[in-house]
Amino acid sequence: MLRHCVGRLGAQLDSLRWGLQSSALGRVRGLVSCIDRSGSDAASLLTSAKRQGDHYILNGSKAFISGAGESDIYVVMCRTGGSGPKGISCLVIEKDTPGLSFGKKEKKVGWNSHPIRAVIFEDCVVPVANRIGDEGQGFLIAMKGLNGGRINVASCSLGAAHASIVLARNYLNVRKQFGKPLASNQYLQFKLADMATRLVASRLIIRNAAVALQEERADAMVLCSMAKLFATEECFSICNKALQMHGGYGYLKDYAVQQYVRDSRVHQILEGSDEVMRMLISRNLLQE
Repeated sequence: MLRHCVGRLGAQLDSLRWGLQSSALGRVRGLVSCIDRSGSDAASLLTSAKRQGDHYILNGSKAFISGAGESDIYVVMCRTGGSGPKGISCLVIEKDTPGLSFGKKEKKVGWNSHPIRAVIFEDCVVPVANRIGDEGQGFLIAMKGLNGGRINVASCSLGAAHASIVLARNYLNVRKQFGKPLASNQYLQFKLADMATRLVASRLIIRNAAVALQEERADAMVLCSMAKLFATEECFSICNKALQMHGGYGYLKDYAVQQYVRDSRVHQILEGSDEVMRMLISRNLLQE
C-alpha cells in the first residue's frame, strides 16, 4: 500500500522511494497508517495537520497501527481542511521525526509476532514536500489502497483455513474412539468435505476480486468487499471446526490449530470490519 501511495500518485520523495526499494532487502520497513481512533468511520478522523509556511504541524493519535514503533516510514492520513472526507490529506513521515512517538505494545489474542501500538503526534513538524497528492486527496488514496489490503487479509484467511483442514485430516486418521479412527465417522467425513468446499469457494472469490482490482474495473471495490466478507467468515469457521474435531487437544497450545483460530479471528475486523463490507455491498446494490 505504501508503494501504491508513493509510486502511483507521483510524490516527489526520492529518499523515500529509495527506502521502499530497499525494503525488499530488509533495510527499511514501510507502514501505512490510515486508522484514526474513529475506527470504521474513517472519514471522521481527528488527527490534525495545520500548515505553517512550508511545513505541517501534526497533533493527534492513531490506534491499532500494525508495525508501529518497528517500521521506519509512516503514511499518515490527517485533517488539513474541514470536516468529512474532502478535508483529509496524506503525509509521509519518517520514524525519527521529532514529535512522533508510540504507545505501549498491545497484548493481543492472536497475531503475536506482529506488534501493534498507538502512533502519537505532538507538534510533529513535517515538510509540505512530504505530502502525497494534493490537499484533500488523502481519503481517496486510503480507499484505493484498502481494496488491495482487503484482498491481502482475505488471502491470509485462506492460508489458516488450508492448514487447519490438513491438521484436522491428519488428526482424524490417527485418533481412535470406540475402536475406530475418527476418519471412519461419516458425520466427520461430511464436515471435512464441507470445509474443503468452502475453502475452494473462498479461494475463487478472492481470485475473481484480485483480477478485477488488477484490471481496475468499476466493480473492483464491491468484489473486494465481497471477497473479504465471505472468505474471512468462512475461513474462520473452517479453523474453528477443525479445532472442534481435535476435541480437548485442540484447545492446547501444543496443537497448532488453536493458533490458526486465534490469528484468523481478527481478519473479520482488519481493513474494514465485515459489517462495513456488508454496508458497501448493499449500498452498491441499491444504487444500481
